[in-house]
Amino acid sequence: MFTKRIIPCLDIDKGRVVKGKSFINLKDAGDPKTLSKFYNDEGADELVFLDITASHENRKTIIDVVEKVSSEVFIPLTVGGGIRNISNISELLYAGADKVSINTAAIENPDLIQDSASKFGSQCIVVAIDAKRVKSSWNVFTYGGRNDTGLDVIEWAKKCVDSGAGEILLTSMDMDGNKKGYDVELLYEVSSKVSVPVIASGGAGKIEDLYDAIIIGSSDAVLAASIFHYGKHSVNEAKDYLDSKGIPVRIWF
Repeated sequence: MFTKRIIPCLDIDKGRVVKGKSFINLKDAGDPKTLSKFYNDEGADELVFLDITASHENRKTIIDVVEKVSSEVFIPLTVGGGIRNISNISELLYAGADKVSINTAAIENPDLIQDSASKFGSQCIVVAIDAKRVKSSWNVFTYGGRNDTGLDVIEWAKKCVDSGAGEILLTSMDMDGNKKGYDVELLYEVSSKVSVPVIASGGAGKIEDLYDAIIIGSSDAVLAASIFHYGKHSVNEAKDYLDSKGIPVRIWF
């Protein structure tokens, strides 16, 4: 079994970290630079920033945040939200991001995956998929979970990988913010069909949920927000727990 990663997720709104339930009822959770430094020192493997209300007007805000954070934090940083084109990707990588996460733009312009992977390398390109159960399967949703594309999640994930995506960031819209655990069935169905790492997102409420996402869901990494931001558990606690269960994790100290 390869080493598994623990990745705190920071949802960014107007330059602040926020957390809500299914992307609504957002509450302030702190300053991104301060939280990033804290997680860096705690031994997080990576960080993900999602600019959840990204627009042309506030694009400079997230770039400023990335520049400040990347000067203080020395673990890989993935940034997503509002990325529309190669120029947006270039700006974020130049500002200090190690990877970018694309979502809606990849669906509206599937060539963006291949073009960006060719220009920057697949290791820089993460495709974020927001999935919601529709009858007996899952559909891809866009615009913060507001728009049903009608695309089947598994088929879309396979297409993304074929186009050059280096990772899939898979969020269950049904579980996001509910703290009842990840959708392990969804995770397993996607993980078993693609050849790149799948990052589990949406639903972590306790440390055991991370274990389930890895063992039952076959995820390569686990993304979490609430359990870390509000001090319910620390990254160190999570790693110690997974290590005690025989799951390989990086212990920094």
